[in-house]
Amino acid sequence: MANTFKTLLNSDTANTRTLLHEAIPITGTIVSGTYANPTDGNIKTFAHGMFEAVYDYPYLSSSANHILDISAGYSADSTYSATYAASASQVKKINIYNQHAQVLYGYTTGGVIRNFDQDGDVSAGGTKMTECFFLNFSRLLTKDEIKKGSFRLDWYDDNDDQHGQSGAKTIGDYGAATSYKVNSPSGEYGLLYTSSAASALGTNNVVGHIYYQAGIAVLSANIVTSRLPNAAVGGAYNVDSGSNVQQAFTGSTITELANGFRFALDNIEFNNTTELNSTIYFCRANTQDYNYSGNPTYLTASKIRVKADNPKAEPVSYVTTVGLYSADNELLAVAKLSEPLKKSPSNELTLRVRLDY
Repeated sequence: MANTFKTLLNSDTANTRTLLHEAIPITGTIVSGTYANPTDGNIKTFAHGMFEAVYDYPYLSSSANHILDISAGYSADSTYSATYAASASQVKKINIYNQHAQVLYGYTTGGVIRNFDQDGDVSAGGTKMTECFFLNFSRLLTKDEIKKGSFRLDWYDDNDDQHGQSGAKTIGDYGAATSYKVNSPSGEYGLLYTSSAASALGTNNVVGHIYYQAGIAVLSANIVTSRLPNAAVGGAYNVDSGSNVQQAFTGSTITELANGFRFALDNIEFNNTTELNSTIYFCRANTQDYNYSGNPTYLTASKIRVKADNPKAEPVSYVTTVGLYSADNELLAVAKLSEPLKKSPSNELTLRVRLDY
């Protein structure tokens, strides 16, 4: 335990913030169900029928990592809700939409859940995204947030045996690194476009939102301009027929919609972000500081060992550890040096100690 303390001054501390990024690829092979065994594959369905979970390995395995959940729904204001008779499936779709909307988009001043606004400008009104797919990415992948401008989703608008695989499009948050929205209760979000061309970054080409801190992508059903793979036949994926978005959203369960989405998906990629906050302490040992050791073996016969044979020699000590203490001298953190540093009245040391959190 130390018996000599030195107070850190304001000039002896500095705070830094570092953003670490990691590339995350999610291939269509994984999402479509690489491990197709229906009893323990990497796609997990649930009796409640509210969403599907995708894993990178058979989900019963201890090695499996959860990647994302896929769901779909529409607003009570959707024409689908008004046109088609109420059913248990419709209630679930409305509930899923409302759950995402209230968390990601909040409420009006009258306490009504907002519908997702296509261009993100709520005050100006405009087109609403009332029918959506929802991709909830695992925190294991997104970390603290998704890096702005890095999200890309490759999608096939027509993907079944009858019509072939065509209509490829890439959806991304183009330009979001410098232009993103901040009017969400869950943090910042970017608009998803079907093209990166400057002329195409307009309201008409917005097909969804990506919520960076929440790790959720909201895709308008309008991304399906041709047909969605139909998974309704026999409770399994049917590669011989397709359905347009209206038929899919009104005639299929959420699980079937999630299946159709998975088989139309080719690839997802983004960079995650880990925020590393650090406090740096500059621990200074001036010429007259720490030239003696508190170790009892530093003395022999009441004399400093290094001066026993030469009383005029400088006292010498070796610094091996730095301890950071609270105001009442309680030890809070310890930093070890890679090798001992010689300290004497003829030199000074400045040790840089960094605490990450």
